[in-house]
Amino acid sequence: MLDILSMILRAILAFLALPTLVAGVFPWLISRIPAPIFFKFPCGVALIAVGSGILLSAVVSFYRRGRGTLAPWDPPKRLVVQDLYRFNRNPMYIGVIALVWGWALLTGNPWNYVYAAAVPVIFHLRVIFYEEKQMERLFAPEWEAYRKAVPRWGITFHPYAPSVQPDAPPDTHP
Repeated sequence: MLDILSMILRAILAFLALPTLVAGVFPWLISRIPAPIFFKFPCGVALIAVGSGILLSAVVSFYRRGRGTLAPWDPPKRLVVQDLYRFNRNPMYIGVIALVWGWALLTGNPWNYVYAAAVPVIFHLRVIFYEEKQMERLFAPEWEAYRKAVPRWGITFHPYAPSVQPDAPPDTHP
């Protein structure tokens, strides 16, 4: 029981430390910078709602399926290839990007637009130069099959179904 509570606490702390800052605190602080309103649309609320749903679903998958958190200091122990990850390799980042663009649309502050344009570039560089290398190192054969079947940023209309379920005993037949 203590192990489960520890895991929940770690997941909450990671969530508060990373997406809350990137998709909430930073855009809010940026929107406080005085600037003329550029392109303001209340539909940004819808993008924030959709992004929040995607982000929360992805975070829960990391906890339930991967037995880890979104934080680099406490990553999943298993490759997460279920739920939204069947359709896209980075739904968590997609959710954060939607949130940040929602903030930009909602506030109309040009500095939020600059931030919203920079965040996907930063995420892309992190994914290709760090995360994908880590996935290959940690989950080699499973990662290779998954990487070939599921797009990094796009969406597949054929949900990924691993040939071997994560954590299944290895096939020992010759």
